[in-house]
Amino acid sequence: MNHQTTFKSRPERRRRESAMSARIVLQQADIARALTRISHEILESNRGAEHLVILGIPTRGVILASRIAAIITEISGTEISSGSLDITMYRDDLRRQPTRVPQPTTLPAGGIDGTTVVLVDDVLYSGRTIRAALDALTDLGRPRAVRLAALVDRGHRELPIRPDFVGKNLPSSQSERIYVRLEELDGEESVSIDGSAA
Repeated sequence: MNHQTTFKSRPERRRRESAMSARIVLQQADIARALTRISHEILESNRGAEHLVILGIPTRGVILASRIAAIITEISGTEISSGSLDITMYRDDLRRQPTRVPQPTTLPAGGIDGTTVVLVDDVLYSGRTIRAALDALTDLGRPRAVRLAALVDRGHRELPIRPDFVGKNLPSSQSERIYVRLEELDGEESVSIDGSAA
């Protein structure tokens, strides 16, 4: 049983070791500033906080969405709730990775009809995750508009999707890995890039 436990934990240990050896590009204060700037930009684009819904894409996007909603609430004085949008069953790689476990979708009271939905993700890469999110939204209602916020845009888009609000543009090669670590989930706060990870 000990051998089985060690075997199961090995991929997670390798991921943690890679993240530790990676070059840090954003620290905790940088992430906080980026989210504050994104929140101000969302308010400006929406001309206030009215009819605004913030939905995070699991896993770290949900945490970021919650933080953005809290910042907007503080800035505007209008209570903004965040939610989560599970995209598992809408992914185009589901057949290749059938072990993905769906996460709960939680919407603010009142749903999304007629609202401006801001989707939040930690890293924007090929755009396929966002395509899946748009498909998931279609099954939930009809928002007035959909916007996209990403903490990191690393490029390499495969679909015509671009973010409306970006914390940091981080040009990278496809062989590099971007690690977003958040206090609530990882016990530390940083964005790093590892060129040794294929």
